[in-house]
Amino acid sequence: MSSMSTFNRLYTGEGGVDFIGRSRLWYWITAVLLVISIGAIGIRGFDLSIDFEGGTKMNMPAGELVVEEVEETFIDATGVTPEVTQIIGAGESRTLEINSQRLTTGQIDAARAAIFEEHQPLDAAGTPSPDAVGDSTVSESWGSTITQRMLIAMGAFLALAFLYIAFRLEKEMAAAAMLALLVDGVLIAGIYALFGFEVSPASVIGLLTVLSFSIYDTVIVFDKVRENTAGYLGSRRATYAEEANLAVNQTVMRSISTSVIAALPIIALMVVAVWLMGVGTLKDLALIQLIGVIEGIFSSIFLATPILVGLVNRRKDTRLHNQKVEDYRAGRDDEELVDAAADTSTKRTVAGPADTRPEAPGAGASWRPDRR
Repeated sequence: MSSMSTFNRLYTGEGGVDFIGRSRLWYWITAVLLVISIGAIGIRGFDLSIDFEGGTKMNMPAGELVVEEVEETFIDATGVTPEVTQIIGAGESRTLEINSQRLTTGQIDAARAAIFEEHQPLDAAGTPSPDAVGDSTVSESWGSTITQRMLIAMGAFLALAFLYIAFRLEKEMAAAAMLALLVDGVLIAGIYALFGFEVSPASVIGLLTVLSFSIYDTVIVFDKVRENTAGYLGSRRATYAEEANLAVNQTVMRSISTSVIAALPIIALMVVAVWLMGVGTLKDLALIQLIGVIEGIFSSIFLATPILVGLVNRRKDTRLHNQKVEDYRAGRDDEELVDAAADTSTKRTVAGPADTRPEAPGAGASWRPDRR
């Protein structure tokens, strides 16, 4: 019963959170996070997969293999120090991966023979075999092509999203959504740089997915803002900021619920597909989606609408309306009407003879039409 009462108070604005009034706090938090993210990107950079940088990946069933021993064998056979040697997955699906710079065919054959001789990896049938050691090589040119296409896809997505919101809602809403989306991208990139998560094509696909989710959630909030602020210039009941804040409160529970529901299958994907099956591509996809969904909550609730209000409040008509609302609440309109009525009454008394007629009902009282 109490939770329902709380929800109703959020929806009506009686017990809502002042999201817009705390805009400066959200901006400061965002600024700090952006500084950390940009610093991490500039100092540490990204851990790009071989799909972007080019290189060779060798993998084999982990079994009882020791990472350090296999890496040492690889270095002795090829003369190349691998960038990453790790075991992914769990149980029987555990796989040992070696990522290095691009190797020649001779180096790959030497590494396979040395690893088989020293460690006897088992194939799918459970017998030692050189074929248990797989390899894949990606050229640098292919990696640059992937990067170029990624940037084109990102640019096209942002342009289409801006046009949709501008035509569907308002131009200020489109600008605010794009600024919030830019912050999303920088913060997610900063998290990847700060914690050293590998950036792969699956990560890029996941990034476009979570940005789409963030846009969806922002549009839901903005649609409610547009509904609440329709014709706000003709009313002195509330300012644009107050109506926008009410809209955020009315949609906040929906945003949180949507994010939680979206996160559940992602967590399931990480647990089942990554921990049990050891699928690296699905790990990259699930990881960025989980990060993006969590970050998207902050963006759509605490950032997009305050930016929108800041943009709209810069308009002259909105500034004048805010002043009218303030004057109305302070009663300054009523005082001016009373003074004007008093001045008129005084002038008539001095200029004309005494009026002996009965006083008309309501005489001497200030009058104004009904207003909101």
